[in-house]
Amino acid sequence: MNPSLKILIVDDNRDFSATIADVVRSQGWTPEVYNSPEQALTYLSRNSADVGLMLLDIEFGSESSMTGIEVLGRSIREYPSIPVIMISGKGTIEMAVQATKLGAINFIDKSTLSNDRLVGVLSSSMDRLRSAANEEDRRRVMEAQGIVGTSRAMMEVADLIMLYGRTDLNVLVLGETGTGKKLVAQALHTVSRRGKQPFVTVDIPNIPRDLFQSELFGHKRGSFSGAMENKIGLFQKAHKGTLFMDEIGDMPPELQANLLLPMEQEGVRRLGSVEVEPVDIRFISATDRDLIAAMAEGKFRDQLYHRLRECEIFIPPLRDRLDDVPAIVDFYISKHNREAGDSKTISPAAIDYLRQYHWPGNVRELASTLRVALQTLSSDELEVADVHRIIGRSMDAARANTAAAAQPAATATSSQPPASSEADPATDDRSKIEQALKRTAGNVSKAAAILGMSRETLHNRIKKIGIDVAEYRA
Repeated sequence: MNPSLKILIVDDNRDFSATIADVVRSQGWTPEVYNSPEQALTYLSRNSADVGLMLLDIEFGSESSMTGIEVLGRSIREYPSIPVIMISGKGTIEMAVQATKLGAINFIDKSTLSNDRLVGVLSSSMDRLRSAANEEDRRRVMEAQGIVGTSRAMMEVADLIMLYGRTDLNVLVLGETGTGKKLVAQALHTVSRRGKQPFVTVDIPNIPRDLFQSELFGHKRGSFSGAMENKIGLFQKAHKGTLFMDEIGDMPPELQANLLLPMEQEGVRRLGSVEVEPVDIRFISATDRDLIAAMAEGKFRDQLYHRLRECEIFIPPLRDRLDDVPAIVDFYISKHNREAGDSKTISPAAIDYLRQYHWPGNVRELASTLRVALQTLSSDELEVADVHRIIGRSMDAARANTAAAAQPAATATSSQPPASSEADPATDDRSKIEQALKRTAGNVSKAAAILGMSRETLHNRIKKIGIDVAEYRA
């Protein structure tokens, strides 16, 4: 609790109130004493922001028209940020249970209360308040990075970000596509001592194999055909800061060895140079792949895995934390309203509808759904029909993909060959992808935007079909 906040003491026994106030002062806190509920509520109506904790008697004399339980209920409704400790000279288990159900954080009996006991209760409450304040700080830090959620799972993620962020340990971030792995990496960087230094992203799937070392470590002019000038690599750009290697699980095994020596020596050598340039880098990596299985299959180097995974953060899929959906929706609607100068809202029914969906694309899919819905909405409030119109297309696409995946098996069991005039879905898909890659000179992210899919989805299709993206790059 902020030391400038007051402890409000509400008890009709003046001698007892004075004794409590003396104990409060002795611990460096400031007491505010009232002997009737009405006076206390009047004070709260004007000064609630100054109160950090309330000690409230459960029974008052005939001069008062209110009981302590009634004051507690009103305080919880009107001033929910103020914790309340109930005190009584005639405490019973039933009263304690009732007070706790209403929201009191503790219940103490005057007959067993000593100065030491009171100090212990107050100190414990203050520790609890400080913890709650820290939780609020964590939530604000996370939201500043676009990470939204108050579920236990996301609070654990926030705790790990704050814990690991203060270190220089390398972190491996795991989670499905669309869960926000890059946002977590950025948050780790922001809360670290390197927060004001560069945060450099290595987009592993989009680096051509033949240019891998040049992109990461740089090159000297003339070191290979086409090297017309000196180039600084991503490692050098991340010096003193953080290097984020996105989709590390997609790195080909023959390229993984190139990372080990620079990481161990904390230095890189440009292509065509014999000089080792020192680099001070904190490494954060992310993947949606099972690296343990990849190591067992010989597709990922054990040494690199253990070097990158000094710490690990797993981001749960949205379907496992649907209680976070309202907060995420509020975050993105507020963001839209700020950027577009709108004042759009969403109906409770639409919120409930969004909480029913399983979100295979995770937070990214929810954010995309809201972005499209808000920008195409003609009214001021999102309704169920507005979000269903967009989610329904995703459902249709998923069903179409499932049907397409099942098609070869169905064809194999059929006694009739496919008509020669029908287009092969795989061929048609390949043609569309190739056309998009031609238009974007091999830029997978831009091609994905043209095709209306995520970069990860397009990358997986490219690998499955066997397209060499390097052929399309200038």
